[in-house]
Amino acid sequence: MAAIGSRNGRLYIDFRYQGIRYKEYTGAQDTPANQRAAQQLLKRMEAEITLGTFSYLKYFPDGRAASKFAAQQMRTLESRSAADAFETFAELWFTEREVEWRQSYRDINRATLDRYIIPHFKGKRLDEINKGMILQFRAFLAEQPGHGNGTLSASRINHVMIPLRMILAEAAERYGFRNPWVNIKRLKEAKPKVDPFTLREVQAILETVRPEFKPYYIVRFFSGLRSSEIDGLQWKYLDFERRQILVREALVQGRLVGTKTDGSSREVDMCTQVHDCLKRMYDNTPDRSGFVFCTRDGTPLQNRNVTQRVWYPLLRHLSLAKRRPYQTRHTAATLWLAAGENPEWIARQMGHSNTKMLFEVYSRYVPNLTRRDGSAFEQLLKAEFGTNLKTTDKNCRYEKHVK
Repeated sequence: MAAIGSRNGRLYIDFRYQGIRYKEYTGAQDTPANQRAAQQLLKRMEAEITLGTFSYLKYFPDGRAASKFAAQQMRTLESRSAADAFETFAELWFTEREVEWRQSYRDINRATLDRYIIPHFKGKRLDEINKGMILQFRAFLAEQPGHGNGTLSASRINHVMIPLRMILAEAAERYGFRNPWVNIKRLKEAKPKVDPFTLREVQAILETVRPEFKPYYIVRFFSGLRSSEIDGLQWKYLDFERRQILVREALVQGRLVGTKTDGSSREVDMCTQVHDCLKRMYDNTPDRSGFVFCTRDGTPLQNRNVTQRVWYPLLRHLSLAKRRPYQTRHTAATLWLAAGENPEWIARQMGHSNTKMLFEVYSRYVPNLTRRDGSAFEQLLKAEFGTNLKTTDKNCRYEKHVK
């Protein structure tokens, strides 16, 4: 049984590895804080010993048995790095890492390995792969079919390259060969297509859409929720007292999963329109145990089905340009900016970690939505100076805010 001990005021760890007992000093003084740290260290060691991933040199590079394990590790690396085929280690890497990922991210990485990475590098030794092969693989990806009639986008190629980079980095560290991923930069990606709706277009959509879908699109346009977040919204995540939507789960490929990122788990403030329509739905819904927006059977809406049967026909009917439903989220962001809301508040509503995207992408649409650049500043000056502030420009005038 492993244990923490002390001798001459210094802490040591007494443990067994590969049937042999070791007593190694940590170099730390015997204090309560260091004892707690040593206990945590011991727990990690015991877990790795159980899993067969323990490395003596990782914990005790200057230990008494360091030379023995260094020689043993070198012999192992020399044999394994030459013998292990890429696909063998890729499967090992996936098995070790998948426990860290959300289900949706596991599915994406699994599909990426099976469709692109493993077939291309199958049969090659890990230490055989070089920078040239990596760049050739990237060029190969650029010729593969993507959505529609085009090829894979730069963004998709960059995402495919991520698991490959991680696999090679882990193999190089574990087996002791030089990582071939040197100075390989990401492809330059096109900025996301942001094409928000104007206030008049939003009004036309809400006045024309089928009545049973009006609350759905009110929430989409005025909350900034992602498609997966609104499709996975459940009654238990509505806090009418605090007027908040608690974003905790999303519906991805028909499964409820955790939100996209830790920052995506958030509280979205309800404006009056969102609050009132959801409250009316709540009062008229006898069974409030399931999804807010659902079919007659209580199953969640299928985004693709709603898009094809409701959204696109509605845009055609109104003679509006065809746009993905995701543009409702972009619309919310631009309307908040146009209204003069605090950018940090908007970022929190959207689930962004900072305001960078607001200023780089969304803010340029505000003049197009309001056609009143600087109006907020004009109102500030009017409030401070009243009519005493004169101007020689006869075209300058004060206007009411867009409601």
